[in-house]
Amino acid sequence: MHRIVYGVVCAAVVFGLSGRAALAAPADPSSKEVARVEVWQAPAGTTQLPIWPQAAPDPEETTRKPERVLTKLTPDALGGDVSQGVFDVSVPAMTVYPPKGRNTGAAVVVFPGGGFVMLAITLEGTEICDWITAHGMTCILSKYRVPGGNHHYDKDCDCEITPRTPFALQDAQRTIRLVRAHAAQWHIDPAKVGVIGFSAGGYLVAQTSNIFTSTYAPVDAADKLSSRPDFAIAAYPGHLCREGKFAPGFKVTARTTPTFLLQDWDDPVDDICNSTVYARALEQAGVPAEVHLFAKGGHAFGLRPSKHPVVKMWPVLLEQWLKEIGIL
Repeated sequence: MHRIVYGVVCAAVVFGLSGRAALAAPADPSSKEVARVEVWQAPAGTTQLPIWPQAAPDPEETTRKPERVLTKLTPDALGGDVSQGVFDVSVPAMTVYPPKGRNTGAAVVVFPGGGFVMLAITLEGTEICDWITAHGMTCILSKYRVPGGNHHYDKDCDCEITPRTPFALQDAQRTIRLVRAHAAQWHIDPAKVGVIGFSAGGYLVAQTSNIFTSTYAPVDAADKLSSRPDFAIAAYPGHLCREGKFAPGFKVTARTTPTFLLQDWDDPVDDICNSTVYARALEQAGVPAEVHLFAKGGHAFGLRPSKHPVVKMWPVLLEQWLKEIGIL
């Protein structure tokens, strides 16, 4: 991530400002704040479940602030006019959205972005789940632990930090396993469990697609199941390109999950290198992949209306890819 824009974009992404709009956003966005709540509430018609039976694993006994949710007016939000950002998540959860109409048996775990500082829960969470369920798939929205749960840029030290314990990855692996554990109950094919992530969430997609060894001690029978996704979608991913090279910490192999990648060349937050280095690694390992690099569109566009064609095109391309690999 370009450090000079990090703070502005992490705040702007909550409200769905993308690319250069995020760069231009003032410190106090013009969107009027409409509400503050302490814990994010799942939408009606969905089921929110904690992912850990007791407290989440934390050998370092990290001191965390109470969870908080910021809600602001956002005229271009889909299905409403507000966007929410979730901060200081210490009790990770997953929210299950049942498919609408025909059930394909497929399920997709959604990892919102936010730089591992917060979660863009509307733009890159609930709005994405609405698209997924409209295509006959179960959506599982991951509320993973932030801040500092994975590799991130820290503005206080003006440096990048890789935490000793990858809390966000622990939550991601656990969520995928729980989906398979509930497959019969939720009418899911355990061989059709995929992941989609945006920005920092795209990094979680790459991690779960390559790191199959558990990052935590087993807590119940669900942890005997695989955390490897069957298909993966990474949208404008971050943290994968380190000084022009593929990120350390995991290696792409023939076992890596088939992947759909998309990003814009003019992304001002996460350099296009994040997609190109991953695409090259997938190609060298012989992993099936589809890669779409658009000229313009910026960062954090999600599914919201845009003057650039990327927003209209990428969902169509993704649907076609899912059909080609036998998911839809």
